[in-house]
Amino acid sequence: MLRVIVESAKGLPKKKLGNPDPITTIVFRDEKKKTKSINSEVNPVWNEALEFDLKGSALDSSSFVDVIVKDYETIGKDRSIGSAKIALKDLATGQAKSLPSRNVVLVNEKNQDIGGTINLVIGYEPPANAPPNPNEMQVGGDVAAGGGDGGDGGDESNTDGVQVTSPGGDPSPGQPGISPQKIMTRARNRHRPLSNKPQDFQIRARIIECRQLPGNNVKPVVKVYVCGQTHRTRIKKGNNPFYDEIFFYNVNMLPSELFDEHISIRVYDSSSLRADSLIGEFKIDVGYIYDEPAHAIMRKWLLLNDPDDASQSARGYLKVSMFIVGTGDEPPVENREKTEDQDDIESNLLLPAGVTLRWITLTLKVFRAEDIPQMDDAFTQTVKEVFGGHGDRKNLVDPFVEVNFAGKKLRTKVIEKNANPEWNQLLNLQVKFPSVCERMKLVVFDWDRLTKNDVVGTTYLDLSKIASSGGEIEDIKSGSEASPALEGKTGESEVGFLPAFGPCYINLYGSPREFTGFPDPYDDLNYGKGEGVAYRGRILVELITQLDGKIDKPLDDIQSDDILVAQKYQRRRKYCLCAVFHSATMLQEPGEPIQFEVSIGNYGNKLDSTCKPLASTTQYSCAVFDGNNYYYLPWGGTKPVVAITSFWEDISHRLDSVNILLYICERLQSNITSLRTAIQAKAPDTRLAEIWLKLVNQVIEDLTSFKTPDLEGMPNLTALDFQIKNLRDKTVLAVREAARTMLEEATDVKEALSDIEGWLERLQQLAEEPQNSMPDVIIWMLRGEKRVAYAKIPAHLVLYSTYSEQACGKYCGRTQTILMQYPMDKHKGLKVPVQICVNMWLGLGAYEKKFNSFAEGTFSVFAELYENQAQVFGKWGTTGLVGRQKFSDVTGKLKLKREYFMPPVGWEWEGDWIVDPEKGLLAEADAGHTEFTDEVYQNETRFPGMEWKAAAEPYTDVNGEKAPSPSEFECSPGWEWEDDWTYDINRAVDEKGWEYGVPIPPDDKPKSWVPAEKMYLVHRRKRLIRRRKKVKDVRATADKKDQGDPEGWEYSSLIGWKFHSKARPSDTFRRRRWRRRMAPADRMGSAAIFKLEGALGIDEEAKEAKTDASTMFGANTPTVSCIFGKPYIYHLRVYVYQARNLMAMDKDSFSDPYCHVSFLHKSKTTEIIKATLNPTWDQTLIFDNIEIYGEPRTIAQNPPSIVLEFFDSDQVGKDEPLGRSACQPMVKLNPEMEVSPRLLWYPITQKGKNAGEVLLAAELILKDKGKETDMPIYPPKRGDKLFMVPQGIRPVVQLTAIEILTWGLRNMKSFQMATITSPSLVIECGGEIVQSAVIRNLKRSPNFPGSVLFLKVLLPKEEMYMPPIMLKVIDHRPFGRKPIVGQCTIDDLEEFRCDPYTTKAEVAMSSKVALMAAAPRYTVIDMEDRRPLLQTQQQEKEKDSIDWWSKFYASVGDHEKCAPYLKKGYDSLKIYECELENVPEFKALTDFCNTFKLHRGKFDEDEEDVAVVGEFKGSFRIYPLPDDPAIPPPPRQFRELPDSGPQECLVRIYVVRGIDLQPKDNNGLCDPYIKISLGRKVIEDREHYRPNTLNPVFGRMFELSCFLPQDKDLKISIYDYDLLSRDEKVGETMIDLENRLLSRFGSYCGLPQTYCVSGINLWRDQHKPSEILLNLARLKGISPPLIKEDGSSLSFNEHDYTLSEFEHSKEIHEHLGEPKERVALHVLRTQGLVPEHVETRTLYSTFQPTLSQGRVQMWVDIFPKSLGVPGPPFDISPRKPKKFFLRAIVWNTTDVILDDTSITGEHMSDIYVKGWMPGMEEDKQKTDVHYRSLDGDGNFNWRFVFGFEYLPAEQLCLVSKKEHFWSLDKTEFRIPPKLILQIWDNDKFSLDDYLGTVELDLLHLVSPSKTPEKCKLEMMEMTSPKDNRTNSLFAQKSARGWWPCAMEQNGKKILGGKVEMTLEIVNETEVDERPAGKGRDEPNMNPKLDPPKRPETSFFWFTNPCKTMKFIVWRRFRWIFLGLILLVLVVLFFAILLYSLPNYISMKIVKP
Repeated sequence: MLRVIVESAKGLPKKKLGNPDPITTIVFRDEKKKTKSINSEVNPVWNEALEFDLKGSALDSSSFVDVIVKDYETIGKDRSIGSAKIALKDLATGQAKSLPSRNVVLVNEKNQDIGGTINLVIGYEPPANAPPNPNEMQVGGDVAAGGGDGGDGGDESNTDGVQVTSPGGDPSPGQPGISPQKIMTRARNRHRPLSNKPQDFQIRARIIECRQLPGNNVKPVVKVYVCGQTHRTRIKKGNNPFYDEIFFYNVNMLPSELFDEHISIRVYDSSSLRADSLIGEFKIDVGYIYDEPAHAIMRKWLLLNDPDDASQSARGYLKVSMFIVGTGDEPPVENREKTEDQDDIESNLLLPAGVTLRWITLTLKVFRAEDIPQMDDAFTQTVKEVFGGHGDRKNLVDPFVEVNFAGKKLRTKVIEKNANPEWNQLLNLQVKFPSVCERMKLVVFDWDRLTKNDVVGTTYLDLSKIASSGGEIEDIKSGSEASPALEGKTGESEVGFLPAFGPCYINLYGSPREFTGFPDPYDDLNYGKGEGVAYRGRILVELITQLDGKIDKPLDDIQSDDILVAQKYQRRRKYCLCAVFHSATMLQEPGEPIQFEVSIGNYGNKLDSTCKPLASTTQYSCAVFDGNNYYYLPWGGTKPVVAITSFWEDISHRLDSVNILLYICERLQSNITSLRTAIQAKAPDTRLAEIWLKLVNQVIEDLTSFKTPDLEGMPNLTALDFQIKNLRDKTVLAVREAARTMLEEATDVKEALSDIEGWLERLQQLAEEPQNSMPDVIIWMLRGEKRVAYAKIPAHLVLYSTYSEQACGKYCGRTQTILMQYPMDKHKGLKVPVQICVNMWLGLGAYEKKFNSFAEGTFSVFAELYENQAQVFGKWGTTGLVGRQKFSDVTGKLKLKREYFMPPVGWEWEGDWIVDPEKGLLAEADAGHTEFTDEVYQNETRFPGMEWKAAAEPYTDVNGEKAPSPSEFECSPGWEWEDDWTYDINRAVDEKGWEYGVPIPPDDKPKSWVPAEKMYLVHRRKRLIRRRKKVKDVRATADKKDQGDPEGWEYSSLIGWKFHSKARPSDTFRRRRWRRRMAPADRMGSAAIFKLEGALGIDEEAKEAKTDASTMFGANTPTVSCIFGKPYIYHLRVYVYQARNLMAMDKDSFSDPYCHVSFLHKSKTTEIIKATLNPTWDQTLIFDNIEIYGEPRTIAQNPPSIVLEFFDSDQVGKDEPLGRSACQPMVKLNPEMEVSPRLLWYPITQKGKNAGEVLLAAELILKDKGKETDMPIYPPKRGDKLFMVPQGIRPVVQLTAIEILTWGLRNMKSFQMATITSPSLVIECGGEIVQSAVIRNLKRSPNFPGSVLFLKVLLPKEEMYMPPIMLKVIDHRPFGRKPIVGQCTIDDLEEFRCDPYTTKAEVAMSSKVALMAAAPRYTVIDMEDRRPLLQTQQQEKEKDSIDWWSKFYASVGDHEKCAPYLKKGYDSLKIYECELENVPEFKALTDFCNTFKLHRGKFDEDEEDVAVVGEFKGSFRIYPLPDDPAIPPPPRQFRELPDSGPQECLVRIYVVRGIDLQPKDNNGLCDPYIKISLGRKVIEDREHYRPNTLNPVFGRMFELSCFLPQDKDLKISIYDYDLLSRDEKVGETMIDLENRLLSRFGSYCGLPQTYCVSGINLWRDQHKPSEILLNLARLKGISPPLIKEDGSSLSFNEHDYTLSEFEHSKEIHEHLGEPKERVALHVLRTQGLVPEHVETRTLYSTFQPTLSQGRVQMWVDIFPKSLGVPGPPFDISPRKPKKFFLRAIVWNTTDVILDDTSITGEHMSDIYVKGWMPGMEEDKQKTDVHYRSLDGDGNFNWRFVFGFEYLPAEQLCLVSKKEHFWSLDKTEFRIPPKLILQIWDNDKFSLDDYLGTVELDLLHLVSPSKTPEKCKLEMMEMTSPKDNRTNSLFAQKSARGWWPCAMEQNGKKILGGKVEMTLEIVNETEVDERPAGKGRDEPNMNPKLDPPKRPETSFFWFTNPCKTMKFIVWRRFRWIFLGLILLVLVVLFFAILLYSLPNYISMKIVKP
């Protein structure tokens, strides 16, 4: 049985109207059960148990329950609020019988956090006789390892013999640790500001606390490494240190680079000097954090581990908050309330509940590489060749691979001199999984002996794309409410899989391959920075994952079996690529001839000699002017073709799937765009529903019809292929079911749109193919011999497929328009090098005949060579050819001979060599021009002072070369002269056109010229010019085509590129082209061109010279052309109506915009509109007789793009670009079609950024030669030449009124060094202009004298065509100067529209200003205290326990800090987590008038924000006017305006506290203080700085007076106090006081909850509530309120209110005022006015203007002095901490480890106890020593007394101490109250030995055991705060009993002893009443401590020799001593006997 107890939920989001009625549904195995619904509650409590019968089947590791919270609806469908998914793995594996799931985050359909959580408890009873789960028995075994290998544990094999998981089978059993949570899919849902320029970011890391750190007596310190910056915490003591320190990291870098950086957090033991002082580590990607909601992880526990030892278990836990603040981001609010989940580590780990972190081994097999480019100099090879050796230049590279992941780095061996190296090595990386690092970086290096290694290329393996958690499907299911069709199948096959890849090639891209000895300007591309522009090789790799695998070594060789398996993935097939170039246009300048090269991989690269020469380049062509602005290549009907054959792996099954998904996405995107456009155009609901219905039906149809190919029998299959196929199939099914559900249930089209976009995003993610080994097609434009511009086209986009039409690439066989780009373009696409239209087809060689059906035109193939001659002494021949060959290629460098030409295999000659001149290379100066000026210079010379005579060469060109005389010039056919020869005087010449100079030898002509004649000037010349224009004469044009040299020669004055067709006297070089046609031997149609492989011919002598092929500019390959028949003639009309929001490029804040419109080889230009950013051209550009080759139907399906480039016209200098846009025309194959194109807005972009929008439409009409009259009539003209946009296309307009409230100007900055004194305002809209009156003196009165202006204008009816309103501020200066000093464009006019008849005229009068006009001069509020003395005394006593901070903490929900306050029923505040003006319901406080920022000057691309030079305060009302003049106009909207004169006000600023301020000192803190600026008044509160804190509690109030509106800007700045240096600004915030005073929301002074006449909530407004309500009635234009005399009821705005209904549940206290005012206040609080509040304002600085520098909580009150004296201010001074004392009496110890051995062999310890409170280590205290404890018992009777400052409200100790002896100020720390006790063994001659410790949390004190026998280590294990075993000592006051002490031994905790104590907390008063001394010192009382009764054996041997003898010597050796004494006595007796015996004998003898 499975039992789910649904307890409660918190923080559910509110509905638009009221609170939800939540009901919870639990779904388990398709069975649903529901709780009851709770009415109108956002924090519901259910406490219901729901039971599920398992029906005899046990849980498995993939089991889960779905939790869905809905809003219960009586009628209709319940609305989903949020859902969650809980894995039951821990229950299934038997690790737990109950699974408490606390604070499970609820997410919406898009997987976004809704802010609510739910609490559940899930219990599990396995069914009887349930079979054991095989999956659980194999965890960590071989199967697990195989499963992690990407599915190799399956039993089904593919054709190549590699085992793979069955696509529809069960999940791999080796994946039990992967939960179906959305872990690895974060990267798929990124919405990152991936700008291509560096940005400011701020990374904040708050280190809160550590738990369960291993080790004895450790002193941990935490170090945080981010982006090369390191910060460290302070050193703490103990295994559970508390830090609460925040670190700031400011970086300026590319977002893409930043997200690849990782944050490393390491915990060290500072007391250890050894190398193993690292305790644990955690790493996380910056990008991972950025992808989290609000870019933050808040107060989460991190699991620390040892990075070098995977076998070790957890090394402790660390609680952190980390968030990333980018441009415009607001830092999230951190909830610091003590909640149960934050102390429960397991439920609050960083990874979601149910996910087990497991060690995995990522094994990357690096097999080989190919096509690595040359990286080393060829000097040594050249030396070899000199001495006859054989040089090998292509292998000049020494490659190796380096792999980076999660901070770990491994590299393969170096293989020298090999461009195709084989490493065959595997690299093992061991990481925790799921990993929070997502990208594996692979870099191929070239090893260098002496210099730094060069990077060949960089690529990435993104784990999020090669692994899946299965959460993707669940997201869609939750959106569609898990339809039964889907639910029934999800149990069959899960889609989650571990990282797997390959074997597969990965392509490298970077800088061009050509090697030079100079530094590579594009080297950054090789590092992965920017888009690579050339193919640089590829590497074959495979990634497999092993669960819980042990690695022997990080680097190893791949087994030979694996190498053989990888061989199968290297099988190549032939691919054919053909590209037909239809046009090359938009060239900026003519220059040298142009050629295009197409390559795929190395194939086709003409400068690379590793592949066969191919027909991969087009013929050279010279650019021709298009008659207007650009140049183009005149290919005409002969289009150049390139044909390339290449060899790659067959991965068609992958690319077919990609193309099918992209096809579906494209159709879906198109329909979404149509729907969005309809919504924007405000189409009727029926039309919206029609588009929506079509969209959803098409989604269902596409997903049903277009299926991805099956994998059975496909080549090159990998395990990842099957996993991705499975994932795609499941996702497609889920999206389809979601679409069907939407079709049945959706009601609102706009709401459904977000879901549809979610489908599109998910399908686009599926279309990403990680195993795409096919290189991109790269097109290069070469100008001469230099690479200029490139374009990259992914190969799959042009790939042909036989699977289905949808599997073919989007552009396969279709013409696409490509804007090429410069490599590493610093200007980011500002200029377009060229626009090409190219048709490409790529397919397998086996399908090359399929190309015939795609080919258009006739393909012809020629061999060509050039015959060269030079002129020597007037004769043409080969003798003067310096550096040239007699026969060569087009470049003249490659020597060729006709007899050596051989056609390629399969081809044969067709005809003989013929002379065929190349017209495209003849650079005629007048080509493309309609008007041309011929010029010639007339030259004269003289001797100094003599007469002028004709020079030796009387006529020359500008360079002094000989030129024909004017009489010899002939007018070319097709041209006619406009005038006669004249001399040019528009130059630096005299009045007759002469300019003078003197030649300096050896030159015979001057180099410089002057316009005045001097005696020494001996040479002069003048420029003769004659204009001619082109005649539209067909015959003349035909004649010109036939002209030229009859023998086909083309001439040039110098050997170079510029040739002309007619001989000139100055020519010295000529050439002609010979061509010979080739034809395929076996007729194959167009596909025959794919047989063109290899060079045609080369001189045998050149071969013998061993010339390196790479030095020649390409081999001689055949030229292929596609010849079209007659062109089709088209007529194009481009309707350019208007543009908006263009960039200002002139200093006057405007631009003079015009537009170049380019279509194929023609372009036209619009007129120039002066001084505007929103030009209305209203112009039709007509392109007549456009020749386009190809079938019209093909053109209709895929028309060429129209490109529009916008420029700012400048009279001096070059016109500056404003941006570019593109659109496709509507094609009409029949001119009589009645459909007209629709004007649409197209974005204008510049450098990748939005630069405005243009409104245009275009139509391309096919002309029928016989029916010229069928063309549409020409539009009406404006002037002589300009056509307007015709009716039917131009917007429909109506007469509209615009009322403008011009209130005033503010903060106008000076212009041209002079202040602005007399400005006026000009308003423009729709061509109409109106100007305001002039402000006479801006400084004294910044408001306009006449406030309302009226404008009648014709505006479009449709909102999307609405032109913007333009504001210009003009300053009236002396001498009639009127410069524009500021401008503003207002785009969105929708908010200003109104209906003047139905809506009541808005009285634009603010509530406060109305009060000023209505109220008497002064109002007295009687607040005299008439209360009895007893109540006054009670009030005084109340002040001690209740203050303003009680009110504040009650409002923020910190009830522990304000308990008495809440019980009394006093007011609370509204805490806004943002600025008051950002609160949505107060409409930015601009209800009276809006504030518009004024800008000035030229747009600066380097600045993110345009500089603001002032503000305009005003508003608009827009409404339609009747067309009939007889109908009276509607009433005006702006009436009864308040007086705009200055008003003196009293301003009170309350600054409560700062939050997370930016540190400014080296210690990571700052010393903040407040600075207030208002007008000219400045208050620096430097004396009251708060030392060493980032979260200062200010509690300061400032009172100032000012005049509004002059002093409207209040600036609150926070500065960092520094003693010696200048104070630094932390940040500042600005408040507009004028808006607050004028707003009708009453933001000048917030309304409190109750009307109090005494106490801390004293009424402070100048008027009573009844007066404010009366004024509100006047403001709204309704009758005044009626209040009963007793105040019991009130009638207002047709509603009746009673006092009892407001106060029925409230406490009535003695501070309340009269009922009449109370009921008025309650009614006011229902009117949407600003309540009493505290706002949170973000601080910004000029250093990082876009990043938050912290926040400050504050509020402002504004009181006009004319209304009287306000109430007294609040006292918000900070609370002071209270002094407490902890008395800890150590009575006894027992079971202490006996650490010493006495000399007599006894085990003993000299025990003493040491204790301290964290943060107060200097007050360590210890007991006396209990010597010689032989049984572990110790007796002390010793008292510790610790005094500490305590904040009861915050439950933290306040510790103030200097960090260093040189510190100026004490630093305040807030630390939880704890007591640490340690037991030590005393040693006199060595260090004391540590025996154990106990850490007691005084707030959650573990209850002691009463007897030592029950005292065990288990009682100290981590317990939750709700555990009954913990109590607060502050509440309990005292506790006595036994606590265990632990120490660590061999990584495990053991009992070190037990200590008996009494703990007691006393406050300052009780200390005086019940004194007690430390130890046993006096006063020894409360209780009195007697000396301990220690056993006599307890003594110190050195100071007690007698006791030493008694208890050590005597006790142990007494029998020895007694024996010795007895022996001595016996010996002595016998000695004396022996001594005295002779004497006695002699005495007896003598005296018997």
